Amino acid sequence: MSILSGKKILLGITAGIAAYKSANLVRLFIKLGAEVKVIMTPASKDFITPLTLSTLSKNPVHSSFYDTENDNELWNNHVELGLWADYFLIAPTTANTLSKMANGTCDNLVLATYLSAKCPVYFAPAMDLDMYKHFSTKENIEKLQSFGNILIPATSGELASGLVGEGRMAEPEDIVSFIENDILSKLPLRDKKVLITAGPTYEAIDPVRFIGNHSSGKMGFEIAKEAANLGAEIFLISGPSNEQIKHSLIHRIDVITADEMYKAVHQFFPEVDIAILAAAVADYKPKNVATQKIKKKDATLSIELKPTKDILASLGEIKKSQFLVGFALETDNEIENAKSKLQRKNLDLIVLNSLQDKGAGFAANTNKITIIDKDLNSTDFDLKSKSAVAKDIITKIIQKLDA
Repeated sequence: MSILSGKKILLGITAGIAAYKSANLVRLFIKLGAEVKVIMTPASKDFITPLTLSTLSKNPVHSSFYDTENDNELWNNHVELGLWADYFLIAPTTANTLSKMANGTCDNLVLATYLSAKCPVYFAPAMDLDMYKHFSTKENIEKLQSFGNILIPATSGELASGLVGEGRMAEPEDIVSFIENDILSKLPLRDKKVLITAGPTYEAIDPVRFIGNHSSGKMGFEIAKEAANLGAEIFLISGPSNEQIKHSLIHRIDVITADEMYKAVHQFFPEVDIAILAAAVADYKPKNVATQKIKKKDATLSIELKPTKDILASLGEIKKSQFLVGFALETDNEIENAKSKLQRKNLDLIVLNSLQDKGAGFAANTNKITIIDKDLNSTDFDLKSKSAVAKDIITKIIQKLDA
């Protein structure tokens, strides 16, 4: 899955022959899972039709401050459009638009939206060779970059005039790749490898029965998504779970038992920078597993249990530079028990859940946590969605890594 999946991309199109490439740009963004809205300068409609772009983007295309339908004037709010976008791409960016952007001229919807945008703005110049090399154009590009806008450099090739040289807008595939790489390069967890465990483990009693728990795996999966969206490469080791995840930076490894999770964790732990063990691993497993289904009898049934390997403690014993995070689900003496676990298992952070808190724990879409660091400082968080809790956990880890 691309880093652009789920992102909101605003595409501004200005009046250059390279506008014909905008259809392919929209198609590529949609294919990567982004939501796209298009705004055009009035003159750009001479090069590509709004109908084409609205069909591909599945959103209305705007080119003026209001649309007239059935004698009703519908205002196109440039401020709203600027706030909606996660990323704003102006492609092609003509010499005329470059000059207006650099000097704050605001005479069309694209420029008004640009001045209102709060998100990163990318611009892809497209013009003839002499125009591109003109001192004023170079000065305008440098000025825009000084404002924090991001240049997607023009390439060399055959131009509309018949000349061959610099000034050709980058190809749509290269523009998309440039934006993806630029976003990734600025993410706080870029080049980091993160091991995450999620879900329950199942310990067999016989071929059809097992000892398990109510963990859905949702918390671990949300942490994996958040860390991947911040640039980390993820090794997600999951017990039995119905949760689904697709991301180019997430490698999912499915296991069933605590022993299988232990082996998988130790396989990947030496190469990671961060390990977050959110799985609800069984503490005990049957000492003997029946090879045939145990028949129901009138007499009571006793099952002798033995401890499973303590995965978290085993990592605490061997960790070197890894940042190790554990979870604690408690029903009483929550803070004291969590602090004790943190120290005994040599953790850097522990995330405490309490089953006493409504909306926290297993099989819920929300969670309420307290994070305790190795200096025993604790931070309480309100009840939130598990995706928001994942952001809090990853933010705290980044803060500790940067400290």
